[in-house]
Amino acid sequence: MFDSLALPIVLLIFAGSAAFVWMAGIRLSDTTDVLSSRLGQALGGLILLAIVTNLPEIAIIASAALSKELGVAVGNILGGIAIQTVVLVILDAFGAGGREPLTYRAASLSLVLEGVLVIAMLTIAVMASQLPTSLIVWRVDPGGLLIAVLWIAGIWLIAKARSGLPWHEEGVAPGGQEESRGHSRAKKEQMAASKGIGTGRAVAVFSVAAVVTLMAGVLLEQSGEAIARDVGMSGVLFGSTFLAAATALPEVSTGITSVRMGDYQLAVSDIFGGNAFLPVLFLLASLLSGAAVLPQAHDTDIYLTGLGILLTAVYICGLIFRPGRRMLHVGIDSLAVLILYLIGVAGLVAVALGG
Repeated sequence: MFDSLALPIVLLIFAGSAAFVWMAGIRLSDTTDVLSSRLGQALGGLILLAIVTNLPEIAIIASAALSKELGVAVGNILGGIAIQTVVLVILDAFGAGGREPLTYRAASLSLVLEGVLVIAMLTIAVMASQLPTSLIVWRVDPGGLLIAVLWIAGIWLIAKARSGLPWHEEGVAPGGQEESRGHSRAKKEQMAASKGIGTGRAVAVFSVAAVVTLMAGVLLEQSGEAIARDVGMSGVLFGSTFLAAATALPEVSTGITSVRMGDYQLAVSDIFGGNAFLPVLFLLASLLSGAAVLPQAHDTDIYLTGLGILLTAVYICGLIFRPGRRMLHVGIDSLAVLILYLIGVAGLVAVALGG
């Protein structure tokens, strides 16, 4: 639908869609926090939170799968994991403040488990990419199904870990955040209640924000395809960089809010939780496209998977070792992630051009 439009117009549509994703995503996150505080956060609540916070990605993957642009879908999933991990660098630099880095204050065993889940999901994705493309039954490929099952099992274990671990201080490191994890959500709910915002109004705002996010996500994918074609960029490269960056904007805003409210663990958990959910969308892509998505992965896709694993591993080490020093206004682990990501993007361009 954008092929007949000039490139500047398509760029404006892409930028406008990104702005709508940003604004609607913030409203969606805020109302989700209010509703989760009022309705509880059992296992079903955790699943719902993961889905609604990734609505832009869901819209993009669904649109790309229906239009058979699987390169955009795969690139957005795997590139989104890498770039959303880099969001933690931004939170460390502009949100945390003070003397201690983000991972020093957020350190807890449950966050380490969440990071391990991300790595496990990406490992299964690499293994599933080696399966034959013909291995698909009723539009379901075994790799995507196994990823979805692993994700549900993983968040069940994480929910169990949050309720208590047989460790000193239940796995929370000393000298970290002063209030309990998730207190920012409770404060948002209290602020909403003081303004007279009832559950019905919160649900209405949530629904409108969800619809706007989905529509803007589709426009992002469609205009992104046109931009990639016009500038001669591959779908996977565009999806893993510019498109993934656009869909990560809400996480930047909501993450900075959580960190400035002193809820460091929640900010890191939101990023890890979103990253763990993204590979589940491979199952959605196969259901909509009727093709086994992961076995069609290119070298760039496997490269991005390795980059996501590497960046997550660095932050897991940061959560365990808790570096107390800052360099260039960020923790040592955040600086390492930023450098590795920039090197990784340069390598991604080389892989794409070489292929």
